[in-house]
Amino acid sequence: MKITELDLPGLKLIEPKRFGDQRGWLAEVWQDTRYRKAGIQESFVQDNLARSARGVLRGLHAQEPYAQGKLVQVFAGKVFDVAVDLRAGSPTFRQWHGVVLDQDNGLQFYVPPGFAHGYYVMSEYALFGYKTTDIYSPQSEFAVRWNDPAIGIDWPIDGEMILSDKDRTAPLLADIPESRFTSF
Repeated sequence: MKITELDLPGLKLIEPKRFGDQRGWLAEVWQDTRYRKAGIQESFVQDNLARSARGVLRGLHAQEPYAQGKLVQVFAGKVFDVAVDLRAGSPTFRQWHGVVLDQDNGLQFYVPPGFAHGYYVMSEYALFGYKTTDIYSPQSEFAVRWNDPAIGIDWPIDGEMILSDKDRTAPLLADIPESRFTSF
């Protein structure tokens, strides 16, 4: 497996090794010891799977307390995946990083606790899977507006966009109390 450390501390792009022949390919997408050696020390406690149509934008979501680290990947389709540093005191606070994940590149994106996360579906549909380091806690969850100008994410929006009411009306980062952010 190949690990690339990204420009925001803690973010990692992971390329699991694929073993293929005329039948197709096989990839080991999680093995605790190997990922710990690669610097992902958290334990994962929950797996989620989402299917979304073209144009769906989910996020930007975070939890505090019970911040979730996430190991995300796309099993079918293509998404633009984004992490935003919401760790109070971090030198990269409010900065974002985006990656394209799809069924062909097989990449995984590790987003540590303290980051908001979201993605935009670029294909007809996407089957999106992710492991989390803490369970979902509805009372701890909050959202940041997907198009907050203080963050400035360059989403590759192409055509119609589909948002939940929660994501459409999420507050701007400046309107969220700092107590909601994880300490760095």
